[in-house]
Amino acid sequence: MKIGIGYDVHALASNRKLIIGGVQIPYEMGLYGHSDADVLVHAVMDSLLGAMGQGDIGKMFPDTDDKYKDADSRELLRQIVKYMKNSGFKLCNLDAVIIAQKPKMSLFIEEMRKNLACDMETEVSNINIKATTTEKLGFEGRGEGIAAQAVCLLENKEKH
Repeated sequence: MKIGIGYDVHALASNRKLIIGGVQIPYEMGLYGHSDADVLVHAVMDSLLGAMGQGDIGKMFPDTDDKYKDADSRELLRQIVKYMKNSGFKLCNLDAVIIAQKPKMSLFIEEMRKNLACDMETEVSNINIKATTTEKLGFEGRGEGIAAQAVCLLENKEKH
């Protein structure tokens, strides 16, 4: 069994779509980044790579490479899942939290879970996502950005 943790943060910016967990959320601002800046999916990818001992998404998909400009983070996640499976790993479960003062995420959590389960080729019951505010403290509380954390448990099927 291997545990991985991921963390990501992106600043909120005008004239950007807000995409979290593959869901476009109606909001007056979006997240700024080289790709679609899906902070949740980025944290998930880092947790998977961490569990496999394969660095982070910056190593695999550098933001200095124009190939990943405005990339769909879910497509990048599917590439990591393919690598994970080819390396003999299977996802046991994933737990993630979105940290944002606004907008409220509760209406979108189930769709995010379904998106991640689909992309990770697992049951929805293996994916947990929650959201929290920071009681107006820190950059999230001031509405300057959104963060996400994820932890996953992988089983190395080839080690049995």
